[in-house]
Amino acid sequence: MSTLTVTVKGQVTFRKEILQHLGIKPGEKIELDLLPDGRATLRAARPKGSFRALRGVLEDKTNGAQLSIEDINEVIADAGAEAGVDGQ
Repeated sequence: MSTLTVTVKGQVTFRKEILQHLGIKPGEKIELDLLPDGRATLRAARPKGSFRALRGVLEDKTNGAQLSIEDINEVIADAGAEAGVDGQ
């Protein structure tokens, strides 16, 4: 068990080995869930993707050509096959 010190500003610094154990890298966020009896759970916050983040994802794959829905579905199916995902 690790013991941490709270500063007068209410801040806590986690040691590097604790952050590595949690899989947290510099600049990433931490989720803290408050539980009954004064307990809490701590884990690395995993960013949730957004629809806007997909914009332009195929741009370098199409040489600037417009893709039809059928073309996009084919690309998705091919990527799923490469990843070992069954489309059924």
